[in-house]
Amino acid sequence: QVQVVESGGGLVQAGGSLRLSCTASGRTFDLLSMGWFRQAPGKEREFVAGVTSSDNTNYADTVKGRFTISKLNAITLYLQMNSLKPEDTAIYYCAARDRFEFTVVTDSRLYAYWGQGTKVTVSS
Repeated sequence: QVQVVESGGGLVQAGGSLRLSCTASGRTFDLLSMGWFRQAPGKEREFVAGVTSSDNTNYADTVKGRFTISKLNAITLYLQMNSLKPEDTAIYYCAARDRFEFTVVTDSRLYAYWGQGTKVTVSS
């Protein structure tokens, strides 16, 4: 069983930065593909960024160039968010897939393990 826990959300002004963390237990990242998703009020959950167990990354077009996903070590994952915009306001979720793969999966339905979410609010 894999468990993931996010942290690092908060309130920030537009143009500012935040770093979200995700810690996994039960597996290490060499056996997991990880994704960050977000859900804004009244909207569907959407893919933000992902990294495979083989360290390939992918980003949503809306965050490309502003967000960076990286692994600190075998169990801790970061999402560095720069140049934040009010439309980035959402609950951010870390998710895991128990797969060794080379392509980032962007469909949230294919991730089996989810954290509880951390809220990010960007004020204008």
